[in-house]
Amino acid sequence: MTTSNINDEIKELNLAYLMLAQQMLSADREVAMLKLGVGEDVADMISKLSPGQILRMATGDMLICQFRFDDTLLLNLLSNHDRDNQAARIHATILAAATPVGHIA
Repeated sequence: MTTSNINDEIKELNLAYLMLAQQMLSADREVAMLKLGVGEDVADMISKLSPGQILRMATGDMLICQFRFDDTLLLNLLSNHDRDNQAARIHATILAAATPVGHIA
């Protein structure tokens, strides 16, 4: 995969992420903030972005979204296929909810 292809994939992911984030925030703000791992200030900014601003933000070559955890336990819970998937996801959600929210934008 070339650098150009990678940059195109990043742009597509950024656009999809920002559009999904806006949709989630308008549907259920509190749940969206938890799932996105963002605080009030970032949620406000994302909610107020115009389509043009979203396109400009998406066209950068840096990922806008990022993992909000550096916890191997949480990663293992989300990726472990040997355990009961629903119980593992609930446990992961509890751990993620207890993690301080970063200011990701």
